[in-house]
Amino acid sequence: MQLDRATGWFTGVTRCPSPNFNERPAGEAVSLLVIHNISLPPACFGTGKVQAFFQNQLDPAEHPYFESICHLTVSAHLFVERDGAVTQFVSLHDRAWHAGVSSFAGREGCNDFSIGIELEGTDELPYTDAQYLALERLTAQIRQAWPQIDAQRIQGHSDIAPGRKTDPGPAFDWQRYRAALQHSEGKQ
Repeated sequence: MQLDRATGWFTGVTRCPSPNFNERPAGEAVSLLVIHNISLPPACFGTGKVQAFFQNQLDPAEHPYFESICHLTVSAHLFVERDGAVTQFVSLHDRAWHAGVSSFAGREGCNDFSIGIELEGTDELPYTDAQYLALERLTAQIRQAWPQIDAQRIQGHSDIAPGRKTDPGPAFDWQRYRAALQHSEGKQ
């Protein structure tokens, strides 16, 4: 997978455009990376329902949980499945609707200046090696394109929306992820 900096789309990943995005505010620079988790239905993997959800095609009759979320219009830039497969929904140049009510470093509305990556998972179940590897590769390329995203500007959804969100949860190994990022920086 390779980021095309001109378009904000990765090559070598599945492209599944979402209608749930808009332009970033004029002059707004990307300066934050937000890590999330999602699975639909909760704790069920490989269902294709995350893709349907981000495209406003979730059938509320398929599962009771879907009834409570099918009205939402949300998206993320990227989704990493359990096997490491990556799907992109929104160009990194555009504003995906992933953070909701949020703030970072005194700034409200993190969607304006962030990129959102969803990991297929739950707060409690460990993420897979393939997911960490894909996330590390995505992060390295994002940080090359937007060097202002330093280690402090990579946050969990729970960090920018405390009390409202808990993801990526205690199962996410921040130490492993940050160590891999430091290692990749050392190679550059």
